[in-house]
Amino acid sequence: MLAVKPHTALPLTVVSLVTVLLAPTPAHAIGEGGTFGDAEGNELSASATSSRIKITQVSGSSDGQGSLSSADPNWEPPPCWYEPVLTPAQLRNFAENDGNGDVSLRQAWFGEGLWTDHYRDEKDATNYFGSPSEVRGYKDYNLGEDGYFWRGVAPDLTGLDTSLCNRLMFWEDAGEIPDVPEAPTPEILAEYAYNKVKVPETEIELRPEARSTVNLPTWVWLDEGTFKDVTVRAELPNTGLWAQTTAKPAALHLEPGTDDAETYPASGDCEINEDGSIGTPYGKGDADRTPPCGIRYLRATAGDPYRLTASITWQVSWEGTGGTGGELPDGTFETTQDMTVQEIQSINR
Repeated sequence: MLAVKPHTALPLTVVSLVTVLLAPTPAHAIGEGGTFGDAEGNELSASATSSRIKITQVSGSSDGQGSLSSADPNWEPPPCWYEPVLTPAQLRNFAENDGNGDVSLRQAWFGEGLWTDHYRDEKDATNYFGSPSEVRGYKDYNLGEDGYFWRGVAPDLTGLDTSLCNRLMFWEDAGEIPDVPEAPTPEILAEYAYNKVKVPETEIELRPEARSTVNLPTWVWLDEGTFKDVTVRAELPNTGLWAQTTAKPAALHLEPGTDDAETYPASGDCEINEDGSIGTPYGKGDADRTPPCGIRYLRATAGDPYRLTASITWQVSWEGTGGTGGELPDGTFETTQDMTVQEIQSINR
């Protein structure tokens, strides 16, 4: 068996923060942040590496273990975006009881000064950072207003430039999406969900299993119903934005692990049928027949076995708020298995 595996927000930059904000930021510069309570009294993380996007499994196996790798090496998910994070009451509570959390991406908090000056006492950022700025402050944390303070988030800091989301935490009225670059969109949610798609660890049938004979075909197949579409839904609370990302199995690709082999079909791509099956099951008397999906090794292994690689291609699409939708790069999921190939021994008398 082979396991296959939207009201305009504040101006863009605080001048005095330029040297801090423009360079890509390593994970340790973000910090752990603090905590605050939501309307239901739940404790929420204030770390800027923690997105509020909610992911729900819509279809497919809930026990999927494999994450998709993009077949397009130039594609990567968005490095950062803005999200609503705090109500006025939550901001006051957080500032007065903690005050040291890195609640906004790429924005270092140096104690209570920024909270009391900028978010409580209506002072612009110049009063805190000591250089000219157009970033105006807020009065008493905007208590009595209906809306949210938004911050930049970056769930994955690995090698991605998060300087695109360098605004100080800013206010937006309820029901509005900031009209700023890197504001959340259905497509951003869909791209975020791409990395949340988990595909099943599927067992491919081989005959003969793990041991083949020179010039005799090894059959590869999968019973019907094994491969099914996987759909996850991403929703960003307090925005009305959602997207569903669907991965549809398209083909199984075989790499024998040696140039001394042939694949069936010659491309090595075995189509996945509408019923979720691949190829045709091996039957009695099929040893000399050509399989619709399989491999024929032309040379025996000598010492180390061949490494047979099987990869599943998944076609990825999405749909979202307001009738939006489109395609995302194909995803792949692969695994390898040792294959020992033997010669047929005969005795002449």
